[in-house]
Amino acid sequence: MANDGWQTSASEALRWRPGTQVSEIDTSARPGFDGDKQFGERLMVARGERLSQLQELLYANGRAGDHRSVLLVLQGMDTAGKGGIVRHVIGMVDPQGVHTASFGKPTPEELAHDFLWRIHRQVPKGGQIGVFDRSQYEDVLVVRVHELVPQSVWEPRYEIINSFEEDLASSGVTVVKCAMFVSLDEQKQRLAERLDRPDKFWKYNPGDLDERSLWPQYQQAYQDMLDRTSTDGAPWHVIPADRKWFARVAVTELLIEALEGLDLDWPPADFDVDAEKARLAGA
Repeated sequence: MANDGWQTSASEALRWRPGTQVSEIDTSARPGFDGDKQFGERLMVARGERLSQLQELLYANGRAGDHRSVLLVLQGMDTAGKGGIVRHVIGMVDPQGVHTASFGKPTPEELAHDFLWRIHRQVPKGGQIGVFDRSQYEDVLVVRVHELVPQSVWEPRYEIINSFEEDLASSGVTVVKCAMFVSLDEQKQRLAERLDRPDKFWKYNPGDLDERSLWPQYQQAYQDMLDRTSTDGAPWHVIPADRKWFARVAVTELLIEALEGLDLDWPPADFDVDAEKARLAGA
C-alpha cells in the first residue's frame, strides 16, 4: 500500500525506552501509526500477503540448509491477546514453517531441570518462525510475584536470560519480543464476555481474577523485566493491546521487518534445470 499508516518503523515506534514507566503505558494508544480500525483491517490483508511471502522464503532457505530462524516472544497478562496474535497473525502463513510453544505451569519433569531447559527444547530450527506464547520470562514474572522461589534465585535470571538470547542471536535466531499490555477495564470487559458466552467458557480461568488482584506486583515485575532485558540484540517492544486490531497490525509489521532484515532470496536449484525440463518433456 502506498501509505501503510506507519509514520516511522514499527520497531522504532514500539521499542521499549529506558525511563518509561509501565504504570504510564497508554494501552489504547497506536504509537507511530495514524490509521483507524477500518484502515488497519485492510492493511492486515496486504501486509499478511507480504508476511506470507517472506515466511515462504525463510522456509525454502531452511530446506536448503540455511540455519537462520525468527522467534516471536509474546508476553502479557491474561486477555492481553496473545492467542489472537497466534490465530490472526501467525495464522496468515504456512503452518508447516511455524513452531509454536506455550509455557504454562512447569511439569514435574521440567521442574527437575534448570528453568531454561524447557525453553531450549522449543527454539525454532532453521527456516522456521517460532512462537512462544509466554516464555522464559515467566520465571521473572509469575515466579517472582507468587514468591515461588526466593529473590536470590530469580534475581540472577535476568542476566542468564540475556546471555541465552545473545547465544540465540549468534546462532542465527532473530528474536522479536513483544510485551502486550491491556488496561484493567478492558481486561474486565473481556473476562465478562467469556462468562456471558458459552462458546467462551473454555477460555475462562477463575485464577485470572486472582492474577488481576496482583496487578501492582506485576507492574513492578514487568518494569524490571523490560528495564533489565531489553538489549540491543533482543529489544522489547511494547504493544498497547486494548485495540486488538492495532496489536495485530503492530506484531505483523515487526515480523515483516525482522524477516526483511534477513535479506533472503530464493535458494538456487541443486539440480540441472535444463536436464530436468528435458526429462519431463519426454516423460
